[in-house]
Parts: sequence; structure tokens; C-alpha cells
Amino acid sequence: MTSVPEFSFASDNAAGVHPAIMESLAEANHGSTLAYGYDPFTARADEAFNEVFGRQVDTYYAWNGTGANVLALACSTMANGARWTVLCSEASHIHVDETGAPERMVGVKIHDLATSDGKITPESVEAACAVLGDEHHPQPGTLSLTQSTESGTMYSPDEIGALCEVAHRHGLFVHLDGARIANATAALGGDLHSFTVEAGVDVITFGGTKNGMMYGEAVVFLNPDLARPAKFVRKQLGQLPSKMRYIAAQFSALLTDDLWLTNAGHANAMAARLYERLAAATAVTIPSPPAVNAVFAVIKPAHANQLREVTEFYDWDTARHLVRWMTAWNTSSAQIDIFCHHASQLLPLD
Repeated sequence: MTSVPEFSFASDNAAGVHPAIMESLAEANHGSTLAYGYDPFTARADEAFNEVFGRQVDTYYAWNGTGANVLALACSTMANGARWTVLCSEASHIHVDETGAPERMVGVKIHDLATSDGKITPESVEAACAVLGDEHHPQPGTLSLTQSTESGTMYSPDEIGALCEVAHRHGLFVHLDGARIANATAALGGDLHSFTVEAGVDVITFGGTKNGMMYGEAVVFLNPDLARPAKFVRKQLGQLPSKMRYIAAQFSALLTDDLWLTNAGHANAMAARLYERLAAATAVTIPSPPAVNAVFAVIKPAHANQLREVTEFYDWDTARHLVRWMTAWNTSSAQIDIFCHHASQLLPLD
């Protein structure tokens, strides 16, 4: 039997399930109840999302992040007539890591915008909207942002507010890919409202899998107009779980007593510890401190291969010898120390 690694810096997807989530699954497994969300567990989760956002929101549960993103984009583009172009970062998950799912399943055109740090600027959105009204050009209808970004950076509430202002002024809806929304919220002191409701975001993909859940994501519509076709579109996209209570129960547990923020805050803190411990490592260069739970480092391939004997992690940019180390809710200080001890033994290569 292949042994299971004690820890992994490859992704927070590699982490196990939080005990409270496991308990919620066991609770949902008692007895029988109606399918497709007509159950008390889903009703409880819906109310938990209303409390988190401080208002009535429309929440739809999906199997995974790609399906949730596609559902959100399908609803936003349907609400915008013939404007089926989605603006996003060149590094965004919907552009790079979803095998063309939005294009194939929804029929949208992805228009990626260049960034230096994973963050879109209002100026780039303005430039992309210059084609509006010209029948020869695809018409932008949705702006998709990622918080926190694939580059480990984070938008401030003012930055998202400025992007929403530009988008709405040009008639675009704003989608927020929040696979790691908890990490961003924790880094911002628990202030979810400032970069979602108050900033003007229309629909959010709210991540759970990377933050201690076994599986499942939620699509939260802050703009009720976009939610009108959601229950039909979700079914058409194959994202309607028949036993929805198992996803909903996990979210109820995650949102109870701010467990989602506790988990994310711990992951962020472990990334900060990793950065601080590696600051003196001669063979490792970290361009900037982590904003959330991702540490990006420049390290020679030979050294990276040595460290992969300790734990798994991914190359991020092979041309620059840039790797990514991702911490999670269950990363421990001892694991950080073990990894950093091995890193400190590496000597610079000639």
C-alpha cells in the first residue's frame, strides 16, 4: 500500500477534512429526507449564508469549483443579452485551469487581460470596453475577478469597488471567483462585506473545498436578477446534487462560529511562518511576503527536487524557477519547521 504523505504544500485541495465537517456529514447521514435541496440541512445552510452576508441572498450549491464558476457565468451572461464576452485576468482559473469549460458549456468568449500581479486594473477594463456598440467585436458583458488571486495577491475593498464602478458603468456584471474567499476575508480582518456587498459584486463563487470541506462549492447571488434562471441552469450543467444535504450540511458547519475564518486565518498564519523561517535560507529567494496562504519562491530545480523529498509542491513558472508552497487549515508549525530545516541545509548552486 502506498503511504499517505503527512503533509503537502502542493495545494490546500490536498488537505484532509475538518473534524466538524466530518461530524456534519455524519449528522446528515441519519435517516431520510427529500432530495434536491428540499431538506432542513439546505434550509439551514441558506440561512447561514444570509447571516454571513447580512442580507437575503440566493445560494445554489454545486459539486465543484469549475461547475460553480460556469453556473455563475452562465447566469450573468444570460442576463446581459448578446454580451457574451467575459473579461478576466490572464492567470484566472476560468481561463487557464478549467479546460475551456465556460466556452464549451456556456458559449461565452473569454477575453483575458494582462496583469503584473494577477490583479486586473480599472484602466484595462476601460480599454476592453472601448468596443462596446461595435457589431464587429465581441461585446463584454461580465467582469470576473478572483479573490484571492491565483498569484497569491489580494484586492483591497477599494480596488474591487473601483473595478465594479467601471464595470457597472459600462453595463457589465461582476463575478467574483472566491475559491479562497475565506483566506482573503481573514486577511482583511474578517470584513467580507467591504469587498463584496459594499463594493458592488453581483455573484460570488464561494469556496469550501480548499477550506476544510470534503467537496462542494456555493454560488451566491447578491444581484437577484442574475439568480432567476439559476435553478434551471444548474440542472442543465450537471451541477444539481440530488443529495444536496451533504454539501449544505458542510457549509452549515463551516459557517458556524466563524470556522471558515478560523481555518483560513490559520492557513494564512502558517504561510507567514513559512516565509519568516525561510528568510535566511541561502538557496531560496522569496520575492514578497504572502498576502494569504500561498508562498512563491525562486529556487533552482536541483534544490526543488531535494525539497520534494520532504513534501509535494508545484512549479509555478519554470522559466523563472518559481515554485508555489501552499499552506492549509491543517498545516502545523511542526511541519513548517521540518520543511524549513531541510531548506536551510541547501547551499547555493554555482
